[in-house]
Amino acid sequence: MQRAGICPPLSFKTFQTTPGAIMTTHKRSLSFLLILSALMAFTSLSTDIYLPAMPTMEKQLGGNAELTITGFLTGFAIAQLIWGPISDRIGRKLPLFIGMVLFVIGSVGCALSESMSAVVFWRIFQAVGACVGPMLSRAMIRDSFAQSQAAQMLSTLTIIMAIAPIAGPFIGGGLLKVASWHWIFWLLAMIGVLMFTAIFKLPETLPTEKRASGSVWNAFKNYRTLFTNGTFMRYTLSVTFFYVAAYAFITGSPFVYIDYFGVAEQNYGFLFGINIIGIVGLSFLNRKLVSRFALSKLLVVASLIAFVASAVLFALVWANIGGIWGVVAPLFVMFSMNAIIAACANAAALAAVPNQIAGSAAALLGSLQYGSGIVSSLLLAAFSSGTPFTMAWIIVLFVGLSAVMAVWQRVKKPESGEYS
Repeated sequence: MQRAGICPPLSFKTFQTTPGAIMTTHKRSLSFLLILSALMAFTSLSTDIYLPAMPTMEKQLGGNAELTITGFLTGFAIAQLIWGPISDRIGRKLPLFIGMVLFVIGSVGCALSESMSAVVFWRIFQAVGACVGPMLSRAMIRDSFAQSQAAQMLSTLTIIMAIAPIAGPFIGGGLLKVASWHWIFWLLAMIGVLMFTAIFKLPETLPTEKRASGSVWNAFKNYRTLFTNGTFMRYTLSVTFFYVAAYAFITGSPFVYIDYFGVAEQNYGFLFGINIIGIVGLSFLNRKLVSRFALSKLLVVASLIAFVASAVLFALVWANIGGIWGVVAPLFVMFSMNAIIAACANAAALAAVPNQIAGSAAALLGSLQYGSGIVSSLLLAAFSSGTPFTMAWIIVLFVGLSAVMAVWQRVKKPESGEYS
């Protein structure tokens, strides 16, 4: 008999669990939702928690601290393309365990780094493990729920996981008051260990009979199928372009708020957290909306609202009026739309593909979304002017492209709120 509170010994059988109707008892359990929420929050937590430390890291280590985000997103985007087909072939849990081990190693490496180049290297390593969290959380939702239910579940997960980007900057800023930035990464390592333990409670959502056949290498051919799936790609590009804008804010806001507007490091979390409150509120609303309206319609409305807010941001920054609240207010509206855009676009994109390649689809979806942050970081680094202007034009440009893709999908397939 297994002693309470002690994890079973690791073996391949441990990761496989039981096939068939696994999710009948687990899919609505609180522990299932909480663990998936924590896994989905890995990306934002791994980045947001040290945002207040970026100016300090630049002063102490030299180099460009924005490259630590670029490196993380590069590793995050590329590694997902490898993990996706693997998870379609061997299931979801084993890649999750391996990913958590890699995340812990990368976090320890960052904590021990003494140069910016070392931090960038270990951030890439950290990302190779961290990427399995949000990627396989989406795949497990796709394994377990129909399209409209999946959108509701993603909205629920967004509500629960929102604590990470709210708490991250506060925790990071608080740690900086009593310790060096290295301790932020030690904390991430400890969180990784806790998540490794929590994964034991997850069911395997992809039973053996539904897994991709053949070798893992052959499974990589799924990407060609996905790139030729118009519905999948339009939804994917809509949320991808929005994420370019979102990462322009995430990467640029520490310098805009702290360096340009003179906000104290420990107060940065308040301005960042305002946006998350909007996401949580709209996530509650979206849970109701997805049962009444087609996902494609909701996506169009949300992306157009986000574009109008982005245009207001750009106009105020260009005219140099409104001060800090001329940046904070329109960003609140734009960033809040993430609750609807991400949930609806992700659910609709994954609903357009069969179970056998859902892991690959989630990987490509995540790779393009989080890889979009590379575009943001590079544009900010190349065109930084020391003012909010660069961040503003990147945001309005890519939110506009997001709206174009949403409208295109709605015109092309107005019924696409249902299964393709």
